[in-house]
Amino acid sequence: MARLGVNIDHVATVREARKAKQPDPIAAAVLAELGGADGIVVHLREDRRHIHDRDLKILRETIQTKLDLEMAATDEMVRIALEVKPEMVTFVPERRQELTTEGGLNVVSNRDELQKAIDLLHDGGIEVSLFIDPDPAQIKEAHKVSADLIEIHTGPYANSRGKDRRTELNQILEAARLAAKLGMGVNAGHGLDYQNVAAVARIPEIEELNIGHSIIARAVLVGMERAVREMKERIR
Repeated sequence: MARLGVNIDHVATVREARKAKQPDPIAAAVLAELGGADGIVVHLREDRRHIHDRDLKILRETIQTKLDLEMAATDEMVRIALEVKPEMVTFVPERRQELTTEGGLNVVSNRDELQKAIDLLHDGGIEVSLFIDPDPAQIKEAHKVSADLIEIHTGPYANSRGKDRRTELNQILEAARLAAKLGMGVNAGHGLDYQNVAAVARIPEIEELNIGHSIIARAVLVGMERAVREMKERIR
């Protein structure tokens, strides 16, 4: 069964709506682990719109599973990762005006920048994943720059319907097979929810699903532990 990484960014989004102290993303992470989360995911954005540096440092000291730090491939973020020492860094594209991450990294166009950052993180003992579209060219380039894993962008699948959804799912399947054949680990995420997750979870090469918004939205109504347990059941 695929593992579940719970992204808690949007707990901090609610906090920042009032510039208050609550809700606390650290408490949310602990409750997510109690609900069965296999890891905690946070995106430290350059504009610090939700997760702050202090959150990241306390998370590193608090959680009992693993920490996956999503970030842009900048010198500042690499320095922070080397200080905090998450188990994994996932490089994602980042644009200030976007509401959430839109599309995968263009590894082909940013090869030198990514290679430098990956080498530094590997020297620091940190695994590196690249968030990319299910595109064979990007997957092959991820392998060339020595990424340990890829995270397949599932947004187009999640937003599609009917025949288009089957087409998108097949692209994810083929991408997962190619990455595994090249010796990389395979994660997937973005837009997955309680209704659409099962088909992706059935792909044997996918080792972990990273899910945030739908779990946090459910947790508002039923609590974090229950929301995570219900998602684990859907994956199972």
